Amino acid sequence: MLHQAASPTALRHSPRRASPRAPLYTPQERARRDASVWTVVQGLLAPMQALVFLVSLVLVLRFLATGAGEQAAAASVLVKTLTLYTIMVTGCIWEKVVFGRWLFAPAFYWEDMFSMGVLALHTAYGVAWYTGWLSTPQQMWLALAAYASYVINATQFLLKLRAARLDHAASPAADVSA
Repeated sequence: MLHQAASPTALRHSPRRASPRAPLYTPQERARRDASVWTVVQGLLAPMQALVFLVSLVLVLRFLATGAGEQAAAASVLVKTLTLYTIMVTGCIWEKVVFGRWLFAPAFYWEDMFSMGVLALHTAYGVAWYTGWLSTPQQMWLALAAYASYVINATQFLLKLRAARLDHAASPAADVSA
């Protein structure tokens, strides 16, 4: 049960939810976000990662359906994993610049939490591939589990981006600057 009044410390450390009363970004955070080169980097890496994902998904599904293209499928999952790590590292830098935290900024707390699972599944694939811990078909099924988690996480971030745009459009400052 939520208490009527929360202490300032509890408010600082609890995950913030986007709502009409609590915008995703403060005006200062929005200014830092808009001025940061890391925002541009994230904007370029996200669609690149999505493209790598789609190509890899086709290759993995082709391998599972036909048994053909094992090396291409495995290499594509490794490339997808590297792009994931790249976007995660640069995303941490972006969070530090915008929110003053490397990870788990209140505005992106749940997205970051789920990202840890996405990273764990992709990393498990890399370990399984490198060590031969699982058979190739099992590795590909693990890759599909990682990809399912990636789709969920990407959806979280897209919904957050939409919420930020709606917050900005609804703010009085947006009316003045438009």
